[in-house]
Amino acid sequence: MAKTVLITGANGGLGQAVVQAFLEAGYRVIAANHSENRNTAAGSNPLFEHHVVNLGDESETGDFIATMISKHQQLHAALLLVGGFAMGDIADTDGQALQQLYSVNFETAYFSARPLFTHMQQQGYGRIVLIGARPALQAAAGKQAVAYALSKSLLFTLADLLNATAKGTNVVTSVVAPSTIDTPANRKSMPDADFDKWVKTREIAELLAFICSDEGNALRDPVYKIYGQA
Repeated sequence: MAKTVLITGANGGLGQAVVQAFLEAGYRVIAANHSENRNTAAGSNPLFEHHVVNLGDESETGDFIATMISKHQQLHAALLLVGGFAMGDIADTDGQALQQLYSVNFETAYFSARPLFTHMQQQGYGRIVLIGARPALQAAAGKQAVAYALSKSLLFTLADLLNATAKGTNVVTSVVAPSTIDTPANRKSMPDADFDKWVKTREIAELLAFICSDEGNALRDPVYKIYGQA
């Protein structure tokens, strides 16, 4: 029987590659997105299903996850890819700017991770993967994107708390921290950059597949820095 993975933000620049990698690995993929647009990487694959969910709404997200658990019985992995970015140093970053990225980068992850973690504890197995960022780990990289760095930094703390709670079990939360990801949106916003130095979406997708694989079963408390040459 195919393992089941929930992928939020599956229509994004990273999500397209991740969906494709997990379908290739034989997973049943549940895609959750804000929009009706279907992930083009999935094609007509019968192991793929798409759902429109407001992942920034705790009640709606909780109801959706409960429905998926009832339908599939087991959710083996969850890849929480939803996120946003904005530039702004301390002088430019007011409370509204903080709240906006706190909502999209942290709350969307927390609202999904909380019920998923409970479910995985009950079934005795599970992998949750959060997408951090280098600016959350390196102040020099984050000083020009303060709201982004702060909101992403909370994901590392969340992973630590979940792993402390699940210590001694086979439920593990990982954080993947990329540098600049080579997506169409990033190329458009930084047209003069050296794209060859950026991390490819396929590279991240393959890392996520390894984290959730049998080969990655022994990993605990992991943080993966995938910077490429950027």
